[in-house]
Amino acid sequence: MDTKKRSWAKSLVWRLIGIVLLGLISFLVTDDWKEMSIITALFHGIRVVLYYYHERAWEHVSWGRVKHPLANLPVKQQLAPEDMETVREHLRELGYID
Repeated sequence: MDTKKRSWAKSLVWRLIGIVLLGLISFLVTDDWKEMSIITALFHGIRVVLYYYHERAWEHVSWGRVKHPLANLPVKQQLAPEDMETVREHLRELGYID
């Protein structure tokens, strides 16, 4: 699962690409810097927020994700050396090691 900061960063980078593209298209169509700026700023301001919530919603959808083979191992802190046998046993059960 992505952190909220990562989702915002991805959203902003994607929008920066879109801003340049729409700005260029808007200017070519309108030939007016003011109209281009208004169109581009409004469109992308809305899109940044929508993309953020879109990304966060998809974090709750498990479809299409590949689960790590050890994801179900109940570990809440860093493994101690004695815990490694439990990990090895789990990997044996999954067929990853002999």
